[in-house]
Amino acid sequence: MRPFSLPAGIEIFERGWLSANNIFLYGGDDVSLVDTGYCAHQSLTLELVKNALNKHGLPTLNKIVNTHLHSDHCGGNAALSKAYHPEVYIPAAELGAVSGWDEELLSYRNLGQDCPRFLHTDLLIPGHQITLGQHEWQILSAPGHDPHSVMLYQSDYRILISADALWEEGFGVVFPEMWGESGFEEVAQTLDLIENLRIDLVIPGHGKPFTDIAKALSVARSRLDCLASDGDRNARHGSKVLLKFRLLEWRSMEMGKVMHWISSTPALVHAAQQLDMDMAEFVKWLPQALVKSNVAKIENEYLVNVD
Repeated sequence: MRPFSLPAGIEIFERGWLSANNIFLYGGDDVSLVDTGYCAHQSLTLELVKNALNKHGLPTLNKIVNTHLHSDHCGGNAALSKAYHPEVYIPAAELGAVSGWDEELLSYRNLGQDCPRFLHTDLLIPGHQITLGQHEWQILSAPGHDPHSVMLYQSDYRILISADALWEEGFGVVFPEMWGESGFEEVAQTLDLIENLRIDLVIPGHGKPFTDIAKALSVARSRLDCLASDGDRNARHGSKVLLKFRLLEWRSMEMGKVMHWISSTPALVHAAQQLDMDMAEFVKWLPQALVKSNVAKIENEYLVNVD
């Protein structure tokens, strides 16, 4: 990877897979944070922000921006709002869901995840710009992984905050396809949009920032072709990701409770139907699939995370 240096006023808090990366931007009269991690890690998120404010002699956090509202990207909103009372920007298409706190529309119930309720103050409208720290960023629509997701692009420094639309080795699970909605074509359109931008650095939602954008796009398109050619493959992959995500939080859980969570999570119920498995078969298959992938093990009737 080519070396890169971030412009003044931008720091990246690289997180793991349970919490999305956070981007801290400061300068002028603005201090902003893009994405806030998962609620189980909210204490660490608060500490990261507090340390950054102290390090740079900044009075407070003015603004939270969520690229999309999956729980690993906005789970720290409530705690940060209580601590700093910032403006909270959400994708415009999520206005109704957040205003009424509809956990089905927000995907938390569907995906079997948690997110403390938070209030929003402003909207991210694709085609508009937003000031984050010292610079203006373009708001770009990025459906596919999530139909309402946005990316943020800084044209002067050629930086893209891609969220889960593009990682160095792929992209986020195409969740809409797991419950019968369109997603593969939207992923392709978003990749085309990225390819047409002048980009020197991508800051992804998970993983390290990267500079070889052509390679990442090639990997992503190959991955998309593989998933789109066999819908069952996406269902299997998405199911394993959902259980692994939950296991990252649990660390260890009784198999009976794991199976109950699987059978009561709507996205996984849809996946079982797509894979033509009855639920009794599916709740046994899914933990074993993680074991087979060497990301979990079963010990004394507990499913245990393997890092």
